[in-house]
Amino acid sequence: MRGMRGLAALLMLTAAPMAADAATGKAVVAANRAPPAAGAVDTVAAQVDVFLRDQMRALGIPGLQVAVIQHGRLVLSRGYGVANLQTPVPVTNETIFAVNSITKAFTGVAAMRQVQAGRLDLDAPVGQYLDDLPAAWRPITIRQLLTHMSGLPDINRAPGDRDERVGGEAIWAWVQAQPMKFTPGERFDYCQTNYTLVQRVVDRLTGQPPDTSIIDWEIAAAGMTHTAYGDSSMVTPGKAAGYRNSYAPNPAGAPDGAQLATPHPVYELFRPMHRASSGLDSTAEDMARWMIALSQGQLLDADSLRLLWTPAAFNDGRLGQWGLGWEVLDHGGHRAVGMTGGGRSAFFLYPEDDVGVVILTNLSGAFPEDMIDQVAALYGAKLAGLAALRVDIQRHGFDQVPALYAAMKAREPGVTLPEAELNDWGYRLLSNGQPRNALAILKLTADLYPDSGNAQDSLAEALAATGDKPAAILAYQRALELDPKNKNAERRLGTLKTGG
Repeated sequence: MRGMRGLAALLMLTAAPMAADAATGKAVVAANRAPPAAGAVDTVAAQVDVFLRDQMRALGIPGLQVAVIQHGRLVLSRGYGVANLQTPVPVTNETIFAVNSITKAFTGVAAMRQVQAGRLDLDAPVGQYLDDLPAAWRPITIRQLLTHMSGLPDINRAPGDRDERVGGEAIWAWVQAQPMKFTPGERFDYCQTNYTLVQRVVDRLTGQPPDTSIIDWEIAAAGMTHTAYGDSSMVTPGKAAGYRNSYAPNPAGAPDGAQLATPHPVYELFRPMHRASSGLDSTAEDMARWMIALSQGQLLDADSLRLLWTPAAFNDGRLGQWGLGWEVLDHGGHRAVGMTGGGRSAFFLYPEDDVGVVILTNLSGAFPEDMIDQVAALYGAKLAGLAALRVDIQRHGFDQVPALYAAMKAREPGVTLPEAELNDWGYRLLSNGQPRNALAILKLTADLYPDSGNAQDSLAEALAATGDKPAAILAYQRALELDPKNKNAERRLGTLKTGG
């Protein structure tokens, strides 16, 4: 079945019976807690239903799970849509989804367990624990590995990394032969090699062979009964199929800038050496159990949890957005800490508000991290800054971005919207077929950061995607004025000027 319209029709046909059940059923509540008043639960749950179904229709998401924890208990668990488009099988609370890089958050917990036990020093060089590394790798600290500040080449770039016929030894030999990207601690660069090394360090500390899973104890301690490693080379009963949309301009008569989405199956291979960075399969309820166990001190003590969620600093003292395997976002004093995976799964805890939300989907490019704040707000999370602005924009439309930003500044005069978070949001919108919406966000970013070459480069990409070639050329020229080393801007500018 091709196109957004066909997919939306399928979702309506398959999800309608579930929608009726969800609208009249009670939210799932842990057995050891008396449920809140049914009317209050149903009202909030119904708002979640409406919001998530709207998001599914807008983005062409086949299937989705959501779970919410509040005050240490599971208060909502829902499934929507279909687990696969071929059959189609409806999503239930037991449908298993790939969570991809959410695995890194588990690895952060596993590393902190070793720190807590006194066996691992976050600021020690990795060469202190592994003696078979290239000389340039040895001084990199464990903290720099966990926060993606190492400068290492990425193992995912190795030729044949996604080919089962290529052995892991060849992949590892290739990555060790590549040059460093930058001096460790200089900047952020998302790199899977970091977590392969963390996995091998923890394996050595615990007496396990290299590339053995280091998180099984967490899964058992949290009572996660539907969580294990898996990929497309394996048959996992009850697992949702993965999809990715391609986009093309919509037919005549469609709204300006609309895109036609065509779903394609996703094939993923996760070698044992990748299992600290990716490869977990889980359910929203299992993820909720893990969040509860972590928040209640069952996996780490309070000091270790604080370190886990402390943003690391670059060499120049600037704080990044990463703790130890976790993203740490400070929205006006109310943190959101969590992780995303594969562009299709995300979870965030709001420690100051005692709320947590996990959303799993089977569409790479769904980016559920952009939905979580609104669900969390319905359960009492206090949103400020970018989180509050995102919710306002989702409610009122991207054409209202300037007015909504002005209103937010009136409410919160001292608010600062982080450039990196705005930029990431804009690119997520670009990648899932929303160029007009992306342009609204990236224009705001460029307005707020007029001296940033990266902001101008991103604005140029959105302008080009919406067909405004003259404005894109001007933005790329401005990007090069601000950053003459910007090879992307130089290349794209040349292409646009020659008619590309």
